[in-house]
Amino acid sequence: MRKLFPDYITITLKGIAMGAADVVPGVSGGTIAFISGIYQELIDSINKVDFSFFSNWKKEGLKTAWNKINGNFLLALLSGIAISILSLSKLITYLLSNHPILVWSFFFGLVIASVFFVGKQITNYSAKTMFALLLGTIISYLITIVNPVASPDSYPYLFLSGFIAIIAMILPGISGAFILLLMGSYETVISTINQFRTSLFSLDLEILQQSILKLATFAVGAILGLKLFSKILHWLFNKHKNVTLALLTGFMVGSLNKVWPWKKVLSSRLNSDNQTVPFTEKSIMPFNFDGDNQLLLAIVLMVIGFLTIFVLEKRANKNSI
Repeated sequence: MRKLFPDYITITLKGIAMGAADVVPGVSGGTIAFISGIYQELIDSINKVDFSFFSNWKKEGLKTAWNKINGNFLLALLSGIAISILSLSKLITYLLSNHPILVWSFFFGLVIASVFFVGKQITNYSAKTMFALLLGTIISYLITIVNPVASPDSYPYLFLSGFIAIIAMILPGISGAFILLLMGSYETVISTINQFRTSLFSLDLEILQQSILKLATFAVGAILGLKLFSKILHWLFNKHKNVTLALLTGFMVGSLNKVWPWKKVLSSRLNSDNQTVPFTEKSIMPFNFDGDNQLLLAIVLMVIGFLTIFVLEKRANKNSI
């Protein structure tokens, strides 16, 4: 049990990293949680949150009930995620629009290293684990090549989007933001987050009310999906850890197609700002890229991303994965 304030500052920083990853289509916040050594604690803590919290509060007091759900950990982590999403959503959108090769290069290096890091946690390479590795790779790769649909913004669809995306967000290698893109909800969610932040500072109550209602609908779906799926993950880690790790490693391998920096645009779409942005793409070799491939700088950023994992891994060794 953590007791020192600096420990929770570290957890908040990890939450900020998770939030930043969850904003980017193709990068998983679950991957960040895994490589930073808090993944299983996160799943276990979420699994403890249920209606028994209120009965424990009534019988044993708030402090005991709060400690039973690892409340300080969850509060620190979720605060970091919220801070990151609210502050970085516009920055990430800008960087992806103006420096896509460099951004994806960094994350490509990060995911490559993550494959090795998670894969080495597997202690027994049986036929089951190899099948799980292959299955995870195929499923994740197929997700990266599915054509996105148009962007609906109805409340039932936002609820469904939150329910499905949060499941992906806690799975290493599966990007919740990319699932939103596939479902056509990514633009709606990012725009709503930006509207919420802008209207909050400008005190535009009408837009603030609309954005809160949309975000609340999305959040309710996310909370329900997170709670239901965390039980499955908790059971898998306890009963079939090697197979689960192999499946998650496969998810990461398959997702590399999405984070490959050099793409050829097959079709485009108009975003909410009436700007033309890529809709469907395919991975190509850097030498076939139409324009400046920024190869040297891209390689440098890949290496930086790769080496970043080793720093995180050293810190992760202090925690149970």
